Amino acid sequence: MTVGILVVSHSAAIASGTVELARQMAADVPLVAAGGTDDGGIGTSFDAITAGIDELASADAVVVLCDLGSAYLTTDTALDFLDDDLRARVHVSDAPVVEGTVAAAVAAQTGGDVQAVLAAADTAAASEADAGGASRPDQTAGPVPVTGTATGPRVAASTTVELVNETGLHARPAAEFVKTAARFDAAVHVNGVDAKSLLGIMALALPKGATLTIEATGDDAQDAVDALDALVRSGFGEH
Repeated sequence: MTVGILVVSHSAAIASGTVELARQMAADVPLVAAGGTDDGGIGTSFDAITAGIDELASADAVVVLCDLGSAYLTTDTALDFLDDDLRARVHVSDAPVVEGTVAAAVAAQTGGDVQAVLAAADTAAASEADAGGASRPDQTAGPVPVTGTATGPRVAASTTVELVNETGLHARPAAEFVKTAARFDAAVHVNGVDAKSLLGIMALALPKGATLTIEATGDDAQDAVDALDALVRSGFGEH
């Protein structure tokens, strides 16, 4: 499923900047900015929103993120003029526009359907604990429990690795980490945080030299840990 994302802001600079930021982490996701009024002022534009949705109409679904209340009102008006098929494929999120767009874009980049993309955006509205229980860099994670299943014990794997890239686990490396973790069925945690939650990983704010404890449970747990370990040791391509 292809999910396109429309960013609606009262400021053209905010809308375009948010799209530019998200593209750094989700290059394959269709992203469109609809910011400001038709004459370049502060406000929202019915025509710009409509044009943005039309530009994304080839996607299987469209997620719209807005910055302020009146942006939602203009978006709702635009939706009323869409044909029934396209209207049914447009979903409006109430997540914070910048954080929500980034989280949604990464979820779409990893192949998530529209519900997964909306859920990822929603994590931006959660508290730090709800977004993944992020710990500070000097906190250590407890062991991941290994539970049995009807067909046998679950597989557990873990490793400890040091961040070697200069910028640490900032936005782009965090997105690469999440995209890699999302390739596996295993449940993966890093320093106690869900490794498939972009906002949770970013909230760790881990600098160069910080230690990551990567733990996974599931049939492909070892493969997940090995892939993430290799990604971190490579410096995320930054050196």
